[in-house]
Amino acid sequence: MDILRVLASPDLEVRKKTLALAMDLVSSRNIEEMVLVLKKEVSKTHDVEHEDTGKYRQLLVRTLHQCCIKFPDVAVTVVPVLVEFLSDTNELAATDVMVFVREVIQKFSTLQPLIIEKLLETFSDIKSVKVHRAALWILGEYASSPTDIEAVMKQIITNLGEGALVDLEQKLVAGEEESSTNPTQPTQQTTTLVTSDGTYATQSVFSTAQTPKKEKRPPLRQYLMDGDFFIGAALSSTLTKLALRYSELPGVSAKDKNRFDAEIMLCMAGIIHLGKSGMPSKAITNDDRDHILFCLRVLSDRSPSVINIFSELCRLSLNEMLVAKEKEDASNQKAKEKIGKVIQADDAVNFMQLQADKSNELGENMFETSLSQALAGGRIGSSDTATSINKLNKVTQLTGFSDPVYAEAYVHVNQYDIVLDVLIVNQTNDTLQNCTLELATLGDLKLVEKPQPIVLAPKDFCNIKANVKVASTENGIIFGNIVYDVTGAASDRNVVVLNDIHIDIMDYIIPASCSDTEFRQMWAEFEWENKVSVNTTLTDLADYLKHLVRSTNMKCLTPEKALSGQCGFMAANMYAKSIFGEDALANLSIEKPFNKPEAAVTGHIRIRAKSQGMALSLGDKINMTQKVQHNKVVVAA
Repeated sequence: MDILRVLASPDLEVRKKTLALAMDLVSSRNIEEMVLVLKKEVSKTHDVEHEDTGKYRQLLVRTLHQCCIKFPDVAVTVVPVLVEFLSDTNELAATDVMVFVREVIQKFSTLQPLIIEKLLETFSDIKSVKVHRAALWILGEYASSPTDIEAVMKQIITNLGEGALVDLEQKLVAGEEESSTNPTQPTQQTTTLVTSDGTYATQSVFSTAQTPKKEKRPPLRQYLMDGDFFIGAALSSTLTKLALRYSELPGVSAKDKNRFDAEIMLCMAGIIHLGKSGMPSKAITNDDRDHILFCLRVLSDRSPSVINIFSELCRLSLNEMLVAKEKEDASNQKAKEKIGKVIQADDAVNFMQLQADKSNELGENMFETSLSQALAGGRIGSSDTATSINKLNKVTQLTGFSDPVYAEAYVHVNQYDIVLDVLIVNQTNDTLQNCTLELATLGDLKLVEKPQPIVLAPKDFCNIKANVKVASTENGIIFGNIVYDVTGAASDRNVVVLNDIHIDIMDYIIPASCSDTEFRQMWAEFEWENKVSVNTTLTDLADYLKHLVRSTNMKCLTPEKALSGQCGFMAANMYAKSIFGEDALANLSIEKPFNKPEAAVTGHIRIRAKSQGMALSLGDKINMTQKVQHNKVVVAA
């Protein structure tokens, strides 16, 4: 519980990591205390309006959602708190609440009456059409008793309007025109008053009748008048489910069933009539009209196969989707868990403080490293992840072999720090005094301290350490030179220019996963976009996607089932995060002529990020890696 005190921090990223850590540590013993703290945080967000208040509210909703799924006993106390968010102006939090309600009402049947009751209480206060659509689906799917069905129908009529919608709109417009053409005229009244000295005086008083307030449309009818008839199609599906379920109730008379069906058909017909009347800002679309007509046909024909779709298969599809989501979350959680190193009971215990003389300056135990390499034997050469191979790949030659001073650097990346282990060799027969390694950086890199000058004897060598801090995910460049004086020479200082050291951003990018809703939301928010054209010799669409994912450390969010098959084109979404908390999105759209199997893949990759440097750096990385020949990709795989 002490960890949750960090939620007082105003930084959203800190709060996000705090809640994630708390979810990993919570147990059945302290879940109630955690839910109580989260409830208090939820109540605080109602009184404070900040730039990140909406996102923090959304974060709290998702955390409470996870708590309820992980510990179902607390769902009874959480549902009433979260349902209050449905009337919130922040659509993000309200949408997440509906996702939570949909999953809880499907998994925990005992909470269905409570959820339906709370939804009916807040239905009229909902301000978002998306939330209204989700609420209608839940009410139509899970309202089963006669009382609940009649209450849902009453709530729909209240928020839509009773009777023909066109007639209601004509009356509303006629009332507005009458009030605008016949404004109330002020009337003058004259009264005679007697003053204190006995004289008469007159006083005029102007009085006006109170102007009646403009009548406000119910929310569902307002959506239709704004031209959003998709809510009308969703409403028709809900009404159809209610009518089919109401007709199967045993204790309801045939007269009441027919009256209920007629009332529902009148609502559907009124929506179509309103859409064709020209009164809304946009006319009804053909898709929405056909869907409403289909619902009317279902109620009139009562086909058993179609009734089964409305009554059973819709809920079955939701259950399959939730099961697939659970499997995906379980696989993601399993991928996050690090496999612990197996230590035998008789292994020696190493005390690092007592082994400083056996460790190198980067903190690596040379004895353990050499021992592991010796035990690996010939397998090192066949493994790309072997320590020696990785180190050789990270050695950068800074000067030429014919230069008086030879230098090479081993680049050791440790998240926010870069350690340059520079080997300097004096290839002359002179003593070099004040030999200084001068470095400068380009990008979000910062040199921590300037290396101290040294003295190099003839044919001598030494190692110099330089620490560089990394602030963001950008392609950084480290450049500089080596300056030295020759003993006994009267000339100016000698300079050897060093080759540039390019910092690879792949060291800071890790694969990550997010939902489709979060991906679309971030795609709309991020303002920096980099469009990269595909230029490769690869001829297979799936091979190019695998090559791109492997080269950029991004994770493909598109399901593998959607990418299977050969159709001549492919579209996929990818996502990654940096260790600095920066998000990177990518959309791949590629194709190849279907009648030319040997043709190369063509298309483009759109990258979006919050910062310009992230988008440009990732685009540069893709340009560097996508030109790899197909045979090299096969060998690397």
